[in-house]
Amino acid sequence: MSFKLYNSPHAPSPRRVRMYAAEKGIALELVEVNIGEGATRSAEFLSVNPLGETPVLEREDGSRVTESLAICRWLEELHPLPALFGRDAQERLAVNRWIDRVMFRLYVPTTEVFRHTHAFWSGRIEQVPAFGELQRKTVRAEQVTLDAALEGREFLARDTFSMADIVAFTSVDFGKVAGLRVGDDLPALKRWYEAIRARPSARA
Repeated sequence: MSFKLYNSPHAPSPRRVRMYAAEKGIALELVEVNIGEGATRSAEFLSVNPLGETPVLEREDGSRVTESLAICRWLEELHPLPALFGRDAQERLAVNRWIDRVMFRLYVPTTEVFRHTHAFWSGRIEQVPAFGELQRKTVRAEQVTLDAALEGREFLARDTFSMADIVAFTSVDFGKVAGLRVGDDLPALKRWYEAIRARPSARA
């Protein structure tokens, strides 16, 4: 069984789904939607997702699912192994706690740095550079926290790879476009990042 995924290759949210599917061995038929060329604002794509955002998963019956985490959680119901959201209640708690934390404390501030300080968005939105720089400090603080949490640990939420690692990795990697790189002063986070980057799914 394969699914159609409306995908933007450089955006972090579709990448979460691609990494998840690659780890699971789930086939995806990619429909490329070029954000830079304004394809997400086209009438054709807005008929797919009125919010004008990717990813969108189209199911066999033609119905569509939006939001990357909702897509992955639905796929987890169909393909429970390997259990990337947790093997039992305690693991699911840990994985989902880290997902929520990373989404709000790392991913969202990272997107605000990009939106308010990068030339890509000039003329597309009303940029407030001072806000972007403030969010840069928020990202740095969370990077420091993640570095401490990963000290002596191979993965973020449990003893094996999980969706929490996917969310954190795609958030950290996306930060590079806005100059938010992990330096040598964060050795545990850098070691973890390089290990996740070496996984085949990171190239999905």
